[in-house]
Amino acid sequence: MQFLVLLCAASALSQGVTKLPLERGKKLREVLREKGLLHRFFQRHRYDIGTKFLHAFPNKLQVWFHALKATLAPAAPQMEYYGTISIGTPPQDFTVVFDTGSSNLWVPSISCTSLACQNHQMFNPSQSSTYKSTGQNLSIHYGTGDMEGIVGSDTVTVASLVDTNQLFGLSTTEPGQFFVHVKFDGILGLGYPNLAADGITPVFDNMVNASLLKENLFSVYLSRETTGSVVIFGGIDESYFTGSINWVSVSYQGYWQISMDSIIVNSQVIACSGGCQAVVDTGTSLVAGPPSGISNIQSAVGARQDTHGEYNVNCSSISAMPDVIFVIDGVQYPVSALAYTEQNNKGPCISSFQNTSGDLWILGDVFIRVYYSIFDRANNRVGLAKAI
Repeated sequence: MQFLVLLCAASALSQGVTKLPLERGKKLREVLREKGLLHRFFQRHRYDIGTKFLHAFPNKLQVWFHALKATLAPAAPQMEYYGTISIGTPPQDFTVVFDTGSSNLWVPSISCTSLACQNHQMFNPSQSSTYKSTGQNLSIHYGTGDMEGIVGSDTVTVASLVDTNQLFGLSTTEPGQFFVHVKFDGILGLGYPNLAADGITPVFDNMVNASLLKENLFSVYLSRETTGSVVIFGGIDESYFTGSINWVSVSYQGYWQISMDSIIVNSQVIACSGGCQAVVDTGTSLVAGPPSGISNIQSAVGARQDTHGEYNVNCSSISAMPDVIFVIDGVQYPVSALAYTEQNNKGPCISSFQNTSGDLWILGDVFIRVYYSIFDRANNRVGLAKAI
């Protein structure tokens, strides 16, 4: 398989503000479709991203992502955007997802014999002079795959930012086929600390505690093109958006969770009537929500379900399809049909809305590509501005 790579170096905008370029590759859905495995995967894993649950036990840390970050719909394997970090001394490079919907960092370990690990970069503790073992075990359970391993401590470098003594997970087993097909090696969570396994301070918090950043925030621009996407630590880059920034208070400090007023199509409220909760999640490709609301959206935009369970639209009709408008704190955020559909070279265009099993709405990359997103920990708020 081939992935599109952004060929530019990380750069610092000013002291304490660092820009890291992101790669944009194929979704797992595209890869499985090309391999003829999509139908079988859908039979086993329906459109459910569920709810994350966290449990911590002495000497055995367990993070349960119940059917989250793990399905073909809005989930980590579908993510198109990845960045490169390094761990250890001398540095060992890894491709990771920068995920605002989780808070732990983990990568494969050299001691992992699973096929998924063998297909990716693996960290070798013996090759790092700064690595320290903690004696703790870590288990992360996804709806379609598991990661089990240990917790270690080492220097983590993100662009020009050097995060010393960072606790992170090292997978020793990744059973099943799920992680075999994904582009990324691991995940770097950018959620709040209480979403992380007990005792593990997230990478971003360590950066802030070490006074590495100019401001206690980061921002994300996801390009519609194959190049140009970035995550910016410690600042906001006005060249990536137009107009003003609308600030929305975080309603729960775990995910980057906010209150949403409603969802409108053709001047009618068709979902989230009376208000609902939403998560701005870089770790989810699509927009997801409760089945009744998603069904209303699919019907309103003219999407029809196929035998694989995907919702399709006629590609020639996209220009005439309505905007889907997310109303947040009284401000309307329209997402056009061009933004919420994707081209399938071997068939009809695909709708980028999918079901969850819970009540939360997930505003993933489909939304973030349209709205430059700022994650402000200092003021516990999310900033949204029209992306260029």
